[in-house]
Amino acid sequence: MLLSLREVTTFYGQLRILEDISIEVGEGELVCLLGGNASGKSTTLKTTLGLVRPRSGVIEFDGADLTGHKASDRIRRGMAIVPENRRLFGPMTVRENLEMGAYLNTGDTLEEELERVYELFPRLGEREDQLAGTLSGGEQQMVAIGRALMSRPKLLLMDEPSMGLAPALVERNFELLAEVNRTGVAMLMVEQNANMALGIANRGYVLSTGRIVLQGSAAELAADEELKRAYLGR
Repeated sequence: MLLSLREVTTFYGQLRILEDISIEVGEGELVCLLGGNASGKSTTLKTTLGLVRPRSGVIEFDGADLTGHKASDRIRRGMAIVPENRRLFGPMTVRENLEMGAYLNTGDTLEEELERVYELFPRLGEREDQLAGTLSGGEQQMVAIGRALMSRPKLLLMDEPSMGLAPALVERNFELLAEVNRTGVAMLMVEQNANMALGIANRGYVLSTGRIVLQGSAAELAADEELKRAYLGR
């Protein structure tokens, strides 16, 4: 198993956000994490990446116990994140934003990684000298994903990839994520658009007030009547 969270409990101060959650992501697998607002989804990603330290539980990644390790160590070992709202450097060019994702790489591989991202997202190659802040929402999302891919991650953490995108762009965005996943990059994706997330995921978990209340294959969750009523609007 590439990623394993076992009975992880996380607090913000005295407020418990996650309670004994257990999540697994296999090599090359796309797993979605569903739930309403304040359910603990983003905190799960922050805990996985090491931005928040759990009060208890174990986090293993690629065969190593990383529970007490810093985020920088986890990134070196193969994690990367596409944060909510993309958080690009608007006054910098597309290329400069992408290069920021490769800061742990040696200079010898930079051009190779750029070429790989441009092959996946040809639009970025066409706009590499354009300021990131002037791009459309969909193009900015490509930059955010490309920046994360510049470090050649084994696991990509996605925080609300459809947030802020025009409805017409959401479907294309999920097609891009599925394409990235097909290259062999595993994903743990937090998303409120359950229909779209389950459409490309292998498996999923549902969080409610910091606890996992449902889990299963994407097909099983999409057919679950409770999930349909709560999150799929049908």
